[in-house]
Amino acid sequence: MPLDAVVIHAIKEELEKELIGARIDKVQMPERDVLLLSVRGNMGNRKLLLSANTGSARIQFTENVYENPSEPPMFCMLMRKHLVGARIQSITQPDFDRLLVLDLSVRDEMGILTEKKLVMELMGRASNIILVDDKGNIIDCIRRADFGENAMRRLLPGMIYRRPLPQEKTPFFAADDEQRTEIGRRCALSANPEKSIMEFFSGLSPLISRELVYRCHGQTEFLPEAMDALKESVVKSEFEPVILMREGNPFDFSYMRISQYGETMELAEYSSFSELLDAFFSQKDHAESMRRKSRDLLHKTKSARDRTQRKLNARRQEMEKADDREQIRKEADLITANIYKLKKGMASFSCEDFYEPDCPERVILLDPLKTPQQNAAQKYKEYNKLKNAREHLTKLIEENTAQLDYLNSVMDEIERAESERDLAEIRRELITTGYLRTKKNARKEKVRAQGPLSFQSDDGFRILVGRNNAMNDDLSIRKAGFIQRAYTAVM
Repeated sequence: MPLDAVVIHAIKEELEKELIGARIDKVQMPERDVLLLSVRGNMGNRKLLLSANTGSARIQFTENVYENPSEPPMFCMLMRKHLVGARIQSITQPDFDRLLVLDLSVRDEMGILTEKKLVMELMGRASNIILVDDKGNIIDCIRRADFGENAMRRLLPGMIYRRPLPQEKTPFFAADDEQRTEIGRRCALSANPEKSIMEFFSGLSPLISRELVYRCHGQTEFLPEAMDALKESVVKSEFEPVILMREGNPFDFSYMRISQYGETMELAEYSSFSELLDAFFSQKDHAESMRRKSRDLLHKTKSARDRTQRKLNARRQEMEKADDREQIRKEADLITANIYKLKKGMASFSCEDFYEPDCPERVILLDPLKTPQQNAAQKYKEYNKLKNAREHLTKLIEENTAQLDYLNSVMDEIERAESERDLAEIRRELITTGYLRTKKNARKEKVRAQGPLSFQSDDGFRILVGRNNAMNDDLSIRKAGFIQRAYTAVM
């Protein structure tokens, strides 16, 4: 689920304990829409993750290790210029909305102390990370927005930052008791109470709306009381970070225990929301990141695989024709045997097929523009051509089959790649084997060679497995051969 206002409020309280007064020492950008801030405060060094990724926008402390690109993006360089050395003065959540504002104090190029704001808008597809100066102007944002349907929300450097327009709903946690009770009664009388809650109130997710109705156990007249209990729990910060697990996989998360799914879901409890978000999104984000990075490489490999498959199919068809060459030779022999009764201009003739046991009658087609001798010579020529072609096609089919097996193995390696470094090594292998071309004026990437995967068998033997075909060849040919020669020398 996207972060709702309550989860963001809980995260804000969690971050405040360590971030107030903390200094930003380093800024990294491991993904296109992810910032990683190394901060140092009273409780030590922490990594603060800010993500504007659609479907996984969030702000949290993280313990995960992220791989940085070989060269930082321009947005990252700009953030380093403005954020490194800044101290976090406060964290606010204006109007209990789905955004957090980090108030920063930092010295500019002239050494003058200035105020800046780092705004995290956590609103699904509209999520953004925006840096604002002390005059309220946008320095830059991770997602720029030019002229669109809502001109008041253009987000470009130099423009005045304006908060997202409020929803035309009643904020659940800003409503007074009387207002919330009245709307709760109206929702209770609706045919679809959870849908009505979403239509009348802002600040509640669909999951929580369904949970409120579920806890009434069919007696929706108690919905106002369930709403009062929820607000009181949030005001007292009675949060329980839990992940809903389905068959061992993360399905959803919440700030309270969810009971609407019964025994079909298991609840995994966490000590903090940062720990919860790390567990929930790490697998999802990594899979999405690798899918995005491997998409182009996989497409090019698939195109080469399909091209090789088409060549292989065509050559197999040619091979089937070559296998019929004996029939062409027999026709040439029959023409030669009956040449005394053939004349130029005949389109066909009938004769006994002495190659068959019963010598049945057989009709042989001729080229009427050629003499009988020329027809026979043409068929002998075609026979010899197919005979030679078969030998050549046999080699080509073997080569194409090996190429097809290789490209299928590369596609499997791409899908199983665990890091960008694995993909870079596979790309380098495809360039070396000639399936990919290097771009003109492309800068050579420095890829640190990774070692093979290592496993321990039940018998205590160490097993090495290559991460790609080139590494497997190196293991099986060079290293295995070296070990064998060393063993032979000792013996």
